[in-house]
Amino acid sequence: MPLLGVTRKERDPATKLTANIGNALREQNDRLGRADEIERRLAEGQAVVELDTSLIESSFVQDRMQGDIEGLLASVREQGQQVPILVRPHPVKPGRYQVAFGHRRLRAVSELGLPVKAVVRDLTDEQLVIAQGQENNEREDLTFIEKARFAHKLNKQFPREIVIAAMSIDKSNLSKMLLLVDALPSELIDAIGAAPGVGRPSWQQLAELVEKASSPGGAAKYAASEEVQALPSSDRFKAVIDHLKPRRIARGLPDVMSTPDGDRLAQVTQSKSKVEITIDRKATPDFAAFVLEHLPALYQEHRATHQRKQGV
Repeated sequence: MPLLGVTRKERDPATKLTANIGNALREQNDRLGRADEIERRLAEGQAVVELDTSLIESSFVQDRMQGDIEGLLASVREQGQQVPILVRPHPVKPGRYQVAFGHRRLRAVSELGLPVKAVVRDLTDEQLVIAQGQENNEREDLTFIEKARFAHKLNKQFPREIVIAAMSIDKSNLSKMLLLVDALPSELIDAIGAAPGVGRPSWQQLAELVEKASSPGGAAKYAASEEVQALPSSDRFKAVIDHLKPRRIARGLPDVMSTPDGDRLAQVTQSKSKVEITIDRKATPDFAAFVLEHLPALYQEHRATHQRKQGV
């Protein structure tokens, strides 16, 4: 009997869910622990100093896109800077520094008007980008597209083995990242942003849709529009995907007609008996007046074309 009781417990969905959550949390803590260990090893034997943030520049290879740091700002404001950043003396500007990792911490401390706690180490370009890449990979706080762009920039300046070491990926995945970034207009990626939670397959889908689009530049213009920019980054990505997908007018369901550049023209509702075209007079008043003015002539042109085809 006790054995049956154990079997039921093991099959209990709630028990499995609890176990899965526990495993995920342990894995995340392990990764964060490894990231802290990387920072500890790099800082080992080095004193933590306080530096004026105006003396510190970003890494010569950007790995992040601008994003929200409100949570980090609140943490630093309440608890102070808990983990130092890693910098090196600037290679060509005496008295200045470059960040290896800790860009978000530097930004938060700078916005609060505080000095930044840092470890200063002499690093070659190769050592800097490897430290930068490995620390970010362990923390998993870079999104896929940020990692892909980082790899793309590194690939322009360093041998493949340095890029692979910095990104902790194999040659196959590196090649996929490089091809994907090459296939997407940089202004489109900038307009979409970091897109947390959006992985490689979705970005690949976007690249394929952009390739098939009649006006590839229109996607970037649409993504940069005020309407789309008001959305969170991941929702901007979804909006661009929906915008680029081929549109089909389903009977009885409204569809939106847009210009190749993404400007809204009208809403169309089609059924067996009629087609309704709705134009927003507030959005495009001149276009609405133009359609009304030219509709009779358009019908006459259609009628004349039909009669010619019929041989009348």
